Amino acid sequence: MKICVLPGDGIGPEITAEAVRVLMALDMKFEMEEALLGGCAVDAAGSPYPEATQKLAQAADAVLLGAVGGPQWDNNPRELRPERGLLGIRKQLGLFANLRPAILYPELANASTLKPEVVAGLDILIVRELTGDIYFGQPRGIEMRDVDGKHQRFGFNTMHYTESEIRRIVRVAFDAARKRNKRVCSVDKMNVLECTQLWRDVATEVADEYADVELSHMLVDNAAMQLVKNPKQFDVIVTGNMFGDILSDEASMLTGSIGMLPSASLDENNKGLYEPSHGSAPDIAGKGVANPLATILSAAMMLRYTFNREEAAQRIETAVKKVLSQGFRTGDIFEPGMKKVGTKEMGDAVLAAL
Repeated sequence: MKICVLPGDGIGPEITAEAVRVLMALDMKFEMEEALLGGCAVDAAGSPYPEATQKLAQAADAVLLGAVGGPQWDNNPRELRPERGLLGIRKQLGLFANLRPAILYPELANASTLKPEVVAGLDILIVRELTGDIYFGQPRGIEMRDVDGKHQRFGFNTMHYTESEIRRIVRVAFDAARKRNKRVCSVDKMNVLECTQLWRDVATEVADEYADVELSHMLVDNAAMQLVKNPKQFDVIVTGNMFGDILSDEASMLTGSIGMLPSASLDENNKGLYEPSHGSAPDIAGKGVANPLATILSAAMMLRYTFNREEAAQRIETAVKKVLSQGFRTGDIFEPGMKKVGTKEMGDAVLAAL
């Protein structure tokens, strides 16, 4: 089992170190090798996704990523921005399905800013398409044009999806729903965007293949509202790249902290890139206070989806629940009366629970 470890920027090296410790504690035969991705790769190799990293990622069975980005690279040319490395690895590895669970652990019921009765027992899975939409659509750019009698800057991007791209991601959502509560909500903006009218049409066609799963449709603006108003109405949400990016971050905050939420990005053969849903948090980088649980839970998703080791995945998840029940808290989820710990101490607690 070959794992390419990409610590990345900001708090990335700190949190991936704890996930690696947890994986090694399972006494399974992992081969792990680190490489550069993001801003650190720009500084060291002149590219956010260097050739050496590309080779290692392609040869690995799975990739464990920390986070990329930071203010020191904000003024770089677009091709030298850390985020281009993340987009590049997703595209090169054919990672089209992003799975983002939003689960509120009972021990953290008071961490959410919403009323406990609104979020208690929350368990949502957002399935986001990763390879299409305006992230990759052409043409795109900023250029000078004559508009309304003025010679001015003009920015443009293109949203597009093929029928096959929509069909494969919707099937991922339906397959996931079959293992859950058998409900899929497809989110679009078909009243304005023809591209997402196609999305709704194809989703409806795919639903005919899954008679045991209920399909509903929702416009993205209403979905954003409903996630706050009544989030437990959802089981699996499936949507495009842009809407999924926004809605999954919104859903993460229903749980009280994005520091608790893992994610998996999969190809057609379940080779995956696993990373926490949060960013590089440069304001706390190097301080040893970041929450490593989202990264540790991402490692559990790796065991489940890529390596088909369900028992090992559940061991990690059970250990995390035990640690929370014992009162261990990093700063982002701290409550009075709990045991406030740092990154390594939280890793130590998970190892002890294992």
